Amino acid sequence: MLVYDKPINQAEPAASPAPQRMLAGISVLELVRLLWRQKVAIASAGLICAVAAVMIGKSLTPKYSAIAQLYVDPRELQLVERELTPRAQDVNGLAMLVESQARLITSNSVLLQVIKDTKLDKDPEFGGGDAKGALATLIGLFGIGIGPAADAKLGQMAALEALNRHINVKKTDRTFIVDIDVWSYDPVKAAMLANAISTAYLAESKKSQATAARRATSDLSGRLKELQERLRTAENALATYKAQNNFVGTQDTLISDQQLSASNQRLAAARALTLDAQAKYDQIEASRRASADAGAIPEALQSPTIANLRSQYAEVRKRYAELTSELGSRHPSLRQMEKQVEDLRRNINEEVDRFVQSAKNDLTRAREYEASLNKALEAQKRQSVQMSQASVRLRELERDVEASRDVYQSFLKRSRETEEQESLNTSSARIIGEATVPQRRTFPPAMSMIAMIGFMMGALAASAWTVAADRLSPDTTEPRPARAEIKTPTPPSRPAASNQPRQEALAPVASVEKPLIARLQESDVVQTLGGILSLGGVPDVARMGWPTLRAGAAQRAFLDAIRTIRGIAARRSPADTMPVMAVIGAGTGEDRSIAALNIALATARDGASVLMIDADHATHAMSNRVNGLGKSEPSRLGWLSIGTRASRAIKTANGISILPIVKGSDAKAGDAIRKAVAQARSTGGYDLVILDGPSMPFSAAGRKLFDIADGLVAVLPVSHDINDAMEDIITALGGAERKLIGVVLSEIQPAAVSRQRDKQYA
Repeated sequence: MLVYDKPINQAEPAASPAPQRMLAGISVLELVRLLWRQKVAIASAGLICAVAAVMIGKSLTPKYSAIAQLYVDPRELQLVERELTPRAQDVNGLAMLVESQARLITSNSVLLQVIKDTKLDKDPEFGGGDAKGALATLIGLFGIGIGPAADAKLGQMAALEALNRHINVKKTDRTFIVDIDVWSYDPVKAAMLANAISTAYLAESKKSQATAARRATSDLSGRLKELQERLRTAENALATYKAQNNFVGTQDTLISDQQLSASNQRLAAARALTLDAQAKYDQIEASRRASADAGAIPEALQSPTIANLRSQYAEVRKRYAELTSELGSRHPSLRQMEKQVEDLRRNINEEVDRFVQSAKNDLTRAREYEASLNKALEAQKRQSVQMSQASVRLRELERDVEASRDVYQSFLKRSRETEEQESLNTSSARIIGEATVPQRRTFPPAMSMIAMIGFMMGALAASAWTVAADRLSPDTTEPRPARAEIKTPTPPSRPAASNQPRQEALAPVASVEKPLIARLQESDVVQTLGGILSLGGVPDVARMGWPTLRAGAAQRAFLDAIRTIRGIAARRSPADTMPVMAVIGAGTGEDRSIAALNIALATARDGASVLMIDADHATHAMSNRVNGLGKSEPSRLGWLSIGTRASRAIKTANGISILPIVKGSDAKAGDAIRKAVAQARSTGGYDLVILDGPSMPFSAAGRKLFDIADGLVAVLPVSHDINDAMEDIITALGGAERKLIGVVLSEIQPAAVSRQRDKQYA
């Protein structure tokens, strides 16, 4: 951990020379010398143990293993449309089904069938013969006799227990292949048992399917009679209720509903006739009250009688006019003609009165007909209401009948289907490899291996005895050569005036959690040439000209330290939220960006997906390396439009996506970075976000980026005074110092030397 009130000693973890390493109070050199002096005794002990191991191996009974392979496909054959049991479609369900079938191979039903077929209960290797005789003798001492049936049962149980110990069933990962491994002291017996177990399993699988189908058929058939009786009872209840409530009609409608509809139509027609008669009568009465010509109504004009009378009336009127001009007013002929005119007018009026009376009679008859229809309709409505109330129960009875019929038909059909499935074998399990007689034993191993193991154990035991005897001997108190002490260089002295501000600046943060220190050494990285990234294809950050982690075990300490720092950042991040880590450092070189890239590579080595964002608006060293190269990745972050150009994350072949700096002011670039982090957290496509920067001195926009970071990692190049650099970083952080979770001591050569080396190689 980093101690704030003491200088950082960069030489503290350095390893001391090999001859000075200590092991339990004795140096390695002394231990080697001691063992070399006793080399003859150690070798003799090893040879004795090797001979003893070979003799023991020769005395052991060899074991032989035979393997039979089964293909257990959970996707059974589709022989019928509706199967008895549903099939598992997802990968987890299929794997569980295959594992269940593998356990079924070692079930008692399968193994007892194997024992019965191969007569293992008579085999002494599997508990037969002498074992049963000893058990029977032991029980006979108490005066208890064992019958033949009990004797056979005991033999089967003993053989079953022994056979279980001889079987090992295992499933190959990501396949449907099951291996049945059986060992025995006889190679022929081992192969015979493996084949017998696979055959018995297939027979048991087929038998279990037939038994399940037979049981389902029996259960369904037992319910058919009850369902048939229930359907008959429901249909009888429905027929009785219809007869009691006079529900007569077609399948769609009842007679009462048909009569109500017809009566309604007749009433509408009667009302139309009444309105027509009323209008005719009102028109005739209006003409009479207006003292108009009574013969001008439509009915009068259509009557031939009135037409004849009107013709006579017109002719008499004409004759009367002629006589009036020729004769005097008292002339008898004129008076007679006047009387004829009056008679004709009266006849016309009488004929019109008959039309009025006829219209009145039609109106009266239409009203009476409408009233009778209305009365009948009301009676039918009351009857319809009663029928509607009774139909509620009718519909319940009909639904009961329909449900009983559906259930009965479904059971009947399913019973026939399961009855046919008894004779079908839908299992697709089969033997893909029969067991052959093994030619080599599996135990004990080869004599050379036994001899080597015995020699090593004897030599180790002799060496341990030699060391213990030397340490416990009386001469251990003699003076020994002084061991070299591990010294660490002290940092250069500083004036008292310069140390005083540092102590004042660091005093308020004494309670802050100390960050973890990680060392990035030259042995952890490999130098590459620059410009290889632009050759095309998927970009590779290991070939961009910067020192990157090598593919080996030398950087294990650095990987463990970075893994711990990531764990601290993950704990500080909100629940179920991707952590964000910012890498900061003093100076304007590429040391910080190189360290950030190697932190990302260390994270990607653990299988995590990393998003690197260039947050250094001043130098943007990372963007200068990768800008314009590789294929963009728009699906995770989308567009971050700043100004006239949009930036996209560049996906590399190392599991790292790099988002270059966005051109624009500090505020706009900071907003774009915050937007990218928010989108990465919402989409969930990354496990860690690493911000390369911001650079010192921190601007207002750079300090805002500390709010979204869950942890800060400071990079201290060993080519500088790391204590001064750490002091500058803590002073610049101010209140954000509490987020400092790690410090990377970079022992890599300065960036200027790397660039000069690249030019030399180019």
